[in-house]
Amino acid sequence: MTPSTAPEAIPVILDVDTGVDDAMAILFALAHPGINVLGISCVAGNASLERVVDNTLRILDVADAPPIPVAAGARRPLLEPARSAAHVHGKSGLGTLKLPPTDRQAEAISSIDLMHRLIQASPHPVTLVGLAPQTNLALLLRQYPDSVNNIQRIVFMGGSTTVGNATAVAEFNVWHDPEAAAIVLDSGVPTFMYGLDVFNQVAIPEQVANALVQSDSNVAHVIGRLLSNRIALGAGRNAEYTGLIGDAGALCALVDPDALQTAMLPLRVQLSGYGRGQTLVDKRTHPGEDIMHGLAGEWEAAEVALDVDVDRYVRLFLDTLGLGSALPQRA
Repeated sequence: MTPSTAPEAIPVILDVDTGVDDAMAILFALAHPGINVLGISCVAGNASLERVVDNTLRILDVADAPPIPVAAGARRPLLEPARSAAHVHGKSGLGTLKLPPTDRQAEAISSIDLMHRLIQASPHPVTLVGLAPQTNLALLLRQYPDSVNNIQRIVFMGGSTTVGNATAVAEFNVWHDPEAAAIVLDSGVPTFMYGLDVFNQVAIPEQVANALVQSDSNVAHVIGRLLSNRIALGAGRNAEYTGLIGDAGALCALVDPDALQTAMLPLRVQLSGYGRGQTLVDKRTHPGEDIMHGLAGEWEAAEVALDVDVDRYVRLFLDTLGLGSALPQRA
């Protein structure tokens, strides 16, 4: 699978913690003609930084991608110790999928320096797509504040307007490094939140994943294996098939935003107490007592995805990867 870049393709830098769904997002981004992947920044999250870098390089081999710079960034959050998500993505980060070793090498510079270099060199404003804890993005914005002059916006998978998954109220990527997420939201760069509200909806039917696993196409087989990764959802419960395209949905949002219901809403990150890591999204249509009495403080506004046309994104994901024939034909 070799990517084709349309003249109007969006210049993108991916920031990933390559686990199962990041891998699918990378494959989608490389295959879609409307996305021009300038480089990939890696951060610890779903797996250790070393595993994330290696997984990313191996996925580039699966895509038969041209040389794309990949660099390692933060090993841990700004304040907290690193925490893995091995119960979701397995010890390797890619579930039970085993890919051949790669000859590709990561850049010798940090991903923060790589992102700055790519942003400065781009003739068009760059979109940062954060699919991981936002530590690298926060460090970029603090270390190289001039970067904002050539950043179009930041699209991030993270947060929720309802329930969490890391805690009852906090989504993993934001919970892993809430200070970093707060820095990104406070940067002045336009932000788009693709959170759990839509993340948890876009799923591929299990029979489709099974068919992909049996395919002679390497890309199809890898996508099928990634989709088939079974997640242990709690003590005493069997691992379940979810079929979620996960982070790849944030890339779908980039190229087909009309399939989403969105709103510009006040948004902030809770930094203390049990709610630490929660994205507080103010969906009120009228000011409350906190606003009337000057108690609300300053809130940044972000575009927030609230609902999604699931069938449209399922079709977009599979068609982009050349796998649309695996879907059952409509009557």
